[in-house]
Amino acid sequence: MKYFHRSHLAPDAVLAAAARFLGERLTPVEEHPRRRKFAGAIGQVAVSAQPEGGHYTLVTAETDQVGESEADKLAKRFLTVMHQLEHPSHRPIGAY
Repeated sequence: MKYFHRSHLAPDAVLAAAARFLGERLTPVEEHPRRRKFAGAIGQVAVSAQPEGGHYTLVTAETDQVGESEADKLAKRFLTVMHQLEHPSHRPIGAY
């Protein structure tokens, strides 16, 4: 599954957040300038952060699993964390 989020954070801040959030739950297996990949028993989650016109960053979270798997839920939760970093008053609602 692949999920997208448009962020106001810089790509480096997005990848640092991915390292903190996903690195606590999965093992880092790949690191590139704009992409990080993490893996564990539940599968793989890859996060990329690309500058996208002006002050936006396109954040992509991709798993190697089908929807609603544990890896999928973790990827969606990461995007919720991204939203909270931008808008601290955001209250996450969801079962993931």
